[in-house]
Amino acid sequence: MRSSIPGSGTSMPNESACPSAIDSSRIMATPGPLAQAWRRLNSNRLAVVSGVILTVIAVVSILGSTTSFVQRHDPAAQAYTDATGTNNTDRSPNRVNWLGTDGLGRDIWARMLQATFFSLRIGIGAEAVIVALGISLGLLAGLGGQRTDRIIVWITDLAFAFPDILMIILVRQVLLGRDWPILGAGSPQIPGVPSALLLTVIAISIVSWVTICRLVRGQILSLHGQEYVLAARAAGASPWRTLRVHMLPNAISPVIVAITFGIPRNIFAEASLAFIGLGVPPPFASLGSLMSDGRAHLQTNSLLVIWPALAVAMLMLCFTFLGDGLRDALDPRSRRQRRASIGLAPRHR
Repeated sequence: MRSSIPGSGTSMPNESACPSAIDSSRIMATPGPLAQAWRRLNSNRLAVVSGVILTVIAVVSILGSTTSFVQRHDPAAQAYTDATGTNNTDRSPNRVNWLGTDGLGRDIWARMLQATFFSLRIGIGAEAVIVALGISLGLLAGLGGQRTDRIIVWITDLAFAFPDILMIILVRQVLLGRDWPILGAGSPQIPGVPSALLLTVIAISIVSWVTICRLVRGQILSLHGQEYVLAARAAGASPWRTLRVHMLPNAISPVIVAITFGIPRNIFAEASLAFIGLGVPPPFASLGSLMSDGRAHLQTNSLLVIWPALAVAMLMLCFTFLGDGLRDALDPRSRRQRRASIGLAPRHR
């Protein structure tokens, strides 16, 4: 609509139709980066299903380790015969023992819950230490000057030169059985954290921090010359505020993606150690130790290996699919580049 000025034959545009007002309303209605990332993640059905499966596995394993209702049986109880006097060893799945029993009459369902919870604690705990070390050293390399950067890069190059599993075995054997301030023998020195779990977490963390460190260092170096960082420095922002407000939030997205890939890698590393007899000692059990125990009974009761192997495969696949979904949600360019590399047209949403 157009409004006329009294006493003149001209008219002027209505303020409601002003282009600047329309543009401002559109800008205000545009969702933020986090909302857009969340929308892209929800559109990835495989990532959503993987996240739901991981949540169910985590909740069931936690409840199974803390409540008898879900656990149903004592994972350490050995029952060679049941209440009727029937042999209770190496039984196939039934109404009483949902996943069967092992050669000592122990319920596989209860042991699977205990082992899954222990493996998740190792994977998540090791990744927490890895992220703390990697971010700290990555920031130090990116902001500490050329000499500090060269030293840290040299250490990471040296760490990459050795196979991870061999270094984890070496570090574990060095730490094992020594009277360290935290890793003392006997009862756990950290409440709720057994020494066997802490030993495995530290061994994996000491070897696996280099990937996060390099990732953070590269992000910080690439953000040094960005316009908003230079503008913040010119406005008088302190180095700590520039790092905390402007640089670290923009460098954290690839770290989040790396975490989802690092947790299954830690679980697989622990399972590999346990499978060759270097895992957590009894009475603790992990998915790898269950496979190691069932290897001797592979011909007579293959379910002892099949159930934990399926659990490890499920955790690996779900974390991988969730990581792919997070990477596509936080960095849409990576999805377009991968689709272009295999000859697919980009999707327009």
